[in-house]
Amino acid sequence: MAEAKKELKISRPYGQIRWENAFKRSLVIIALLMVVVVAGILLTLIIQSIPSLKSLGIKYLWGKTWDPINNVYGALPFLLGTLLTSFLALIISIPFSFSIAIYLGEYNPRGWLSNFLKNTVELIAAVPSVIYGFWGILVLVPIVQKLEIKLGVLPYGIGIFTASLVLAIMIIPYAASLGREMIKMVPSPLKEGAYSLGATRFEVIKNVILPYTKSGLFAGVLLSLGRALGETMAVTMVIGNTSTIPTSLFAPGNTMASVIANEFNEADHSLYWSALVELGLALFLVTVVINVIGKRIIKRFTNE
Repeated sequence: MAEAKKELKISRPYGQIRWENAFKRSLVIIALLMVVVVAGILLTLIIQSIPSLKSLGIKYLWGKTWDPINNVYGALPFLLGTLLTSFLALIISIPFSFSIAIYLGEYNPRGWLSNFLKNTVELIAAVPSVIYGFWGILVLVPIVQKLEIKLGVLPYGIGIFTASLVLAIMIIPYAASLGREMIKMVPSPLKEGAYSLGATRFEVIKNVILPYTKSGLFAGVLLSLGRALGETMAVTMVIGNTSTIPTSLFAPGNTMASVIANEFNEADHSLYWSALVELGLALFLVTVVINVIGKRIIKRFTNE
């Protein structure tokens, strides 16, 4: 009996080790599977873009004309439209995202009002993008038209600026939620030490909380930018969908995602179809480059 108990005590740690090793191997397999999926997506885009790459070459990226009827394809208008809408939306959203994060993370971290505001902000991320598109057409476009009339520009209503406003609202929850969690994780002794030295709450936020959480805040901004770059439906409904380079922020335009969504089913020959796939490849590479740059900046912030 005593020997049986001894064997049980010995075998139990061994069994736990086996389960731990199996769990570790499963994590490695899942991580490698994700790498394979991303590599597979990239390889598929490259293979399907070969006809366009051979026919159009590198000039495809800075071509200004998109004319499927005459087999003339230039991605520059859509590249500019994507970058303009995404970065303008990011600029508009950052003050709101950081304000929400600071209020919910520092000023009012607990209570029914805090929970209500937190759930409301998270709900913004859960609303389908087509709903934002409808709201933009019905509510935002008339407001922008009135603004354009006052500014003396053509009152399109739809365009780069309208799409950026819709995108800004859509991406606020990403930076706000991550920023709130980072601010709540700031060690209390750091803040209490600053208060004991006579610092005001504004000085604590400026000199303690924001420097401590800057890498996390920038990560939230990067997450918001990635969301803005890939948004399709809401932008398609309010950007105007023109294949020309936008002449101003109020002019109609197009993004890489929206032109793919609009024209992919209409591609009636191989070169047209391949040119659209190459546009997807360009969007993929733009997203990768921006994420790599953002990771380097975050790493630099962390090491400071």
